[in-house]
Amino acid sequence: MRAISFSEKTSSRRQFIKKTAQLGIVLAVGSHPIVAGAKRLEKKTLSFYHTHTRQSLDVTYFRHGMYDSSALGQVNQYLRDFRTGEVHAIDRRLLDVLWDIQQDMGYKGTFEVISGFRSPVTNKKLRKNSSGVAKRSLHMQGRAIDIRFSEAPTRYVQQCAIAMQCGGVGYYPKSDFVHIDTGRFRTW
Repeated sequence: MRAISFSEKTSSRRQFIKKTAQLGIVLAVGSHPIVAGAKRLEKKTLSFYHTHTRQSLDVTYFRHGMYDSSALGQVNQYLRDFRTGEVHAIDRRLLDVLWDIQQDMGYKGTFEVISGFRSPVTNKKLRKNSSGVAKRSLHMQGRAIDIRFSEAPTRYVQQCAIAMQCGGVGYYPKSDFVHIDTGRFRTW
């Protein structure tokens, strides 16, 4: 029996998800009560481990068709600028992108956070030490995160994010992390 590679697994999983999504759109247009009810019951849970603060967070931020404001507050606090303590609202779409990546990969696991929100002060300091920090970084708007995933190679996470085309995807193999944001689609 031949082993299936990550890229083959990703390709077939993407095809399945695409076909399922197309079917869902067709059914939703007809506003079928079973589909509408299933959507309301969906819940989205993410697990995080912050590599700098060593704190963990398991949070269900979406349930019964709605975002949970208390859970979003926990995420905002958790992904704060750990250097200054400044808290900023995290874009809910960013959480959805992470959840979608996890679903696309088909793994339960933990997102290892390298950087979430960054204050302008922190961003300026980091820019002085690295050419890889953008002057108008989306981290400063709560629209970007730098992560690894405990259950899959970083390159695989990057490939899944690129396939989704939901925003910016930066791959840093030497530092072993992927930057994901909710800006326009682009890669580096």
